[in-house]
Amino acid sequence: MNPSTPLLLRSTVGTLFLMLSGTACLAQTADDARMEKARAQLQKRFTAADTNADGRLSRDEAKAGMPRVYKQFDSIDSDKAGSITIDQIASFVAQRRQR
Repeated sequence: MNPSTPLLLRSTVGTLFLMLSGTACLAQTADDARMEKARAQLQKRFTAADTNADGRLSRDEAKAGMPRVYKQFDSIDSDKAGSITIDQIASFVAQRRQR
């Protein structure tokens, strides 16, 4: 066996590890960018639907401005307050994605 083989093997494995780590990091960055874009779009739609600007959507506001949210209103309104916040919507969406 050539004495430099173990060193070459370690070097190759190390290079592959760095390449995979870099790829994972890029994928995470892309995921983060997508999530930030989705959060910005959600905020824009939420703000437009929140016609009384109280930071909460009533059932009627959700029905008029965010019909898909309205369909899931009871599930999103986890504290049964009769209105929902953007954080509750984001949490609901995140839970659904994990399934």
